[in-house]
Amino acid sequence: MAVDLKTQYLGLTLKNPLAVAACQPLTGDMEMLGKLEAAGASCVVMPSLFEEQVVHEELEISNLYDFHTDSNPEALTNLPPFPEYDKGSDEYLKRLEEAKKTLSIPVIGSLNGSSKGGWVRYAKEMQDAGADALELNIYFIPTDVNMTGDQVEGQYVDLVAAVRESVSIPLAVKIGQNFTSLPNFAQKLVGAGANGLVLFNRYLEADINLDELEFYPDLVLSNRHEARVPIRWISILRDQVSASLAATSGIHRMEGAIKLLLAGADVLMLASVLLMKGPNQLTTILNDMTAWLEQKEYVSVQQLQGSMSCANSSNPSELVRANYMKALRNYTTEYTSPH
Repeated sequence: MAVDLKTQYLGLTLKNPLAVAACQPLTGDMEMLGKLEAAGASCVVMPSLFEEQVVHEELEISNLYDFHTDSNPEALTNLPPFPEYDKGSDEYLKRLEEAKKTLSIPVIGSLNGSSKGGWVRYAKEMQDAGADALELNIYFIPTDVNMTGDQVEGQYVDLVAAVRESVSIPLAVKIGQNFTSLPNFAQKLVGAGANGLVLFNRYLEADINLDELEFYPDLVLSNRHEARVPIRWISILRDQVSASLAATSGIHRMEGAIKLLLAGADVLMLASVLLMKGPNQLTTILNDMTAWLEQKEYVSVQQLQGSMSCANSSNPSELVRANYMKALRNYTTEYTSPH
């Protein structure tokens, strides 16, 4: 009997756990979206619409409008009203609508920001454009020494609540890992209206150009070892929060995918490996995963999911200090020998 690969994410039934994360070269291109679906993607997350993008566009339009109307009384009739400008955000919504019409798999809209404001209304517009769900990608780096951890978490929670208030479709929140008590914070986000958590955001780290003596963005794709962080935290959170859990970062091969499902992931978000190897890597991972499940006599992905979560593990201490101590004691010269 064939293995049942279906999974549930944000209340959506997906044909398998392999999804495509928000990534402009992948999910921002209609031709590529078709290839991803054909290769086996069960859902796609559109590239993010950024808070700064929306605010900047509207500020520029407002300045243009004010300048002309102030300089010439007749200009009031020469410029169309604010909403009639074809802004980049409008183009985003058009692409989302086109993706919904073209694909037969769920399409998730994505907002990237860090604060409440009028820009969050685009969550509602994404819903109106047909998005099956919304992913809120929160990217906030606190730099003020007087800002407390509670205030940082409060800013996240307030933003989630504001977006939740504006839409009825499922809402996932993509966060980083650097919080004092991640389980408690996760519970706060769920309490504010999050239906799912995406673990974890890979923040773009700045580097220093030694010739120009200035900071510059340096995008580094993930490697397969980065999957260990979401493995740990998904295993810990699986039985403590009432929310869907999506894993992202480091999913390059079947082995990493299976491990994250064992930990309790509902869906696996891929990007880096698809940029490096192309959309057919989805087919490779899916085929390898199916073969492994059949070999181990699993009848479904759901039978596998969470079977090694912290609550279900026979040795949950391996996830915390005992694992750290064991690794140090077992460290051998093979790791430091010249190759």
